[in-house]
Amino acid sequence: MEFVKKAIYTMAYGLHNMQRDMCNSTHGLCAAMTPINGSVLLQYLMNVTFSWNNETVRFDANGDSPGRYDIMNYQRMNATRYDYVKVGSWINGVLKLDRLFQWGKITEGNSPPESVCSKPCARGEVKNIVSEMVQCCWKCVKCKENAYVSNETTCQECPPGYWPNDNLTGCDEISVEYIHWWDSTAVVSLTIACLGFVATFVVMIVFIRHNNTPVVKASTRELSYIIMVGMYLCYATTIVLLARPTQTSCFLTRVLPGLSFSMIYAALVTKTNRIARILAGSKKKIITKKPRFMSATAQVVITFILISIEGTIIAAMLIFEPADSKLVYPAIDSVKLTCNTTTLGIIAPLGFDFFLIAMCTVYAVKTRNLPENFNEAKFIGFTMYTTLVIWMAFVPIYFGSSSSVITMCLCISFSALVALLLLYVPKVYIIIFRPERNNRSAFTTTKDVRCHIGYLASGNVGVSRNSSQTTSDFSIESPR
Repeated sequence: MEFVKKAIYTMAYGLHNMQRDMCNSTHGLCAAMTPINGSVLLQYLMNVTFSWNNETVRFDANGDSPGRYDIMNYQRMNATRYDYVKVGSWINGVLKLDRLFQWGKITEGNSPPESVCSKPCARGEVKNIVSEMVQCCWKCVKCKENAYVSNETTCQECPPGYWPNDNLTGCDEISVEYIHWWDSTAVVSLTIACLGFVATFVVMIVFIRHNNTPVVKASTRELSYIIMVGMYLCYATTIVLLARPTQTSCFLTRVLPGLSFSMIYAALVTKTNRIARILAGSKKKIITKKPRFMSATAQVVITFILISIEGTIIAAMLIFEPADSKLVYPAIDSVKLTCNTTTLGIIAPLGFDFFLIAMCTVYAVKTRNLPENFNEAKFIGFTMYTTLVIWMAFVPIYFGSSSSVITMCLCISFSALVALLLLYVPKVYIIIFRPERNNRSAFTTTKDVRCHIGYLASGNVGVSRNSSQTTSDFSIESPR
């Protein structure tokens, strides 16, 4: 009833003061108070001050009266009994303690507990207010890895390519990742490409200096030089693939791999096809018609036609998918700069190269029984078998590895090196170390067939097979 009595006296003093000021010492309600203005009455109530049981009753700016509270402490009275005990009071802002407190178990001493609804949130956390009615209580929620603290109640995610700063007050740009020249894998790839380039250059110099010798002529000189140029492009592809992705470098990465392979394998297809046709013609008892397109010029034209098909495919893909660089986000905290090459952009140009490799392999198998002293077809076969193994390993590694660029660099360089070692090193060995074998007689053999390939290419038809003949001039030299 204490609070009810104070409220009644407050209302009485407020009305009394209002009537005294507005009615000029008259009794009862006057015209100025009829009807009573509630806003004016509220101002009088806020300004009421009176004494009550040695206590001064008044109100602050918020309309709150001074509080008076008894402080009770739940204490252990004995081994089996607990009860509330008055240990002090709080009157009008004055705290008075009369007895000691008991905090928790007696064995824990008299240290007070921490009295707080919610502790301040740690770094990287924001407040989740439990109830709008109780703003002083909250739960701390940790922001996501890629989010910073916008204010004490909000996490703000960083846009792609950005990451929260150390203070979690904003976002900083993530360093863009791409292959650098000094990376260990890039150094290995460049070393292999440079070694291949030097080796191919040495072989080309040897061939040019011995351009008119039987070993060089028998390998179809023009096609051999086209293959070497294709090898140079293979090694140059490594440099382009390892360069920082730009529109120019990405354009070259779409052009060079397919073009370099097409130059190598288009020439090999043309060469093995010619050998197969010659062998097919030599098996006839009577040769009645000159084989067509057997000259060196025809072989070069056929090779460039095959290369132009590859060039058309590459051009079409570049029109369909223009080359450029782009940023990719493999994870929320990383950014990589790559070329915008799709799987189709890789498979389409290399698909025709795979077809040429398959055709080379087929012709190499068909011509595997060439005379032992002219075994270039066998070397071509070994080259194709090894190349197929390399590419069979390349495909799953390329599409299943994060180092796809390095994988392609090594695969392209190894394909060119295999062709160089198996096709040209044996010839260079004969030219340099066994010059006595670098003559026309080394490219003839003894068989039951009297068939000079030069006759087939030059138009000397009508040669008949004579089983009693034991010697024949069998050479696969480009006719001049």
